Amino acid sequence: MEPPEDKEGRTFVEVISEKYSPENFPYRRGPGMGVVVVPTQGPQGSPMKDRLNLPSVLVLNCCGISRAGDQAEISAFCSHVMELDLSHNKLQDWHEISKIVSNIPNLEFLNLSSNPLAGMTLEPRCAEAFSRVRQQLLCKTHVRASSVACPTLRLLHITDNSLQDWAEVRKFGSMFPSLDTLIMANNNLASIQDNKDILQRLFPNLRSINLHNSGLNQWEDIEKLNFFPKLEEVRLQGIPLLQTYTNAERRSLMIAQLPSISMLNGSVVTDSEREDAERFFIRYYLDYPEEELPFRYHSLVTKYGKLEPLADIDLRPRCRAQVEVHCEEKVEQLNIRLDQTVAELKKQLTTVVQLSTNSMRLYYIDKGSAFGPEEMKYNTRALHSYSIQDGDEILVVPKTK
Repeated sequence: MEPPEDKEGRTFVEVISEKYSPENFPYRRGPGMGVVVVPTQGPQGSPMKDRLNLPSVLVLNCCGISRAGDQAEISAFCSHVMELDLSHNKLQDWHEISKIVSNIPNLEFLNLSSNPLAGMTLEPRCAEAFSRVRQQLLCKTHVRASSVACPTLRLLHITDNSLQDWAEVRKFGSMFPSLDTLIMANNNLASIQDNKDILQRLFPNLRSINLHNSGLNQWEDIEKLNFFPKLEEVRLQGIPLLQTYTNAERRSLMIAQLPSISMLNGSVVTDSEREDAERFFIRYYLDYPEEELPFRYHSLVTKYGKLEPLADIDLRPRCRAQVEVHCEEKVEQLNIRLDQTVAELKKQLTTVVQLSTNSMRLYYIDKGSAFGPEEMKYNTRALHSYSIQDGDEILVVPKTK
């Protein structure tokens, strides 16, 4: 399919000539600031200035680029460039992109996100240009998979591309046999359809995968992540499968299902966290019928044994206590709030002991302690800090005039 003629776009050569001219991009010394490039011989009629101040990282996003321009000029000025950002341009022809890339011999990183590449196929004659690129971003391009392999690519960033069928992802394994990192966030993949043998063969070097906001909704798909032989980092948030769990349950169940990962959703998985998660996993499935138990459950029971449920202990602070209030010869039973202060308790006691707040001293008596009364002398102190229990006593002593 040939792309439609683009009469509005600009060339790559025109944009770098304008953006990196000495007038617009003054040369500055220092690490990473770029180099002055003076071509030994400029092509006849070249629109280039006498020299350009080109850094090794070119950021040319949102520049309206649709074509390469003169390849001799690209080669003359970009031989040292290592990273190139061409996102949000008008590139819709892989042939034009290959003209740019093939003339930048040291290029390692290429960002083509948000270019209109839907329906465009990378032909074998153009694919060789990308063989040196190690990291490529294709977010929101809706590209088709190519039949041409690129053995050097290690990172593929292909978010927001409407991927739904795992058969499309399977092609990445053939195309990029050295793939180390695969970022596929915001694609509606419903399942991982391949078996262990296929995943091991297609993705032998995959170390990190990002499936944020995908459509995965079965634990069987999570279990299949174990079939990637070198996988150690997983990012999996916003998937339908995990919506009904608490945050703590999600993390524990995921860690227990993935014994080889060392990083989950950007956080390191420690040995102690893994053990806690695996023990939680066993207890979580204790009451499930045998036919519904996941495969991982049986291997963890072999490791830890069949654990008993944890005791249900309420660790919330007490809210109220039933105490005896003693004032001279008078004794009253009183239910008090423990979240109030000493000053607030004095106000509550004014009607009980018939004394004003300024006319009383309070003492707390712990019935279970061998120590004597403790004066409650600080009006702002909260009652729960005294560890008051049912049956304890509050002694009210009138102040002497």
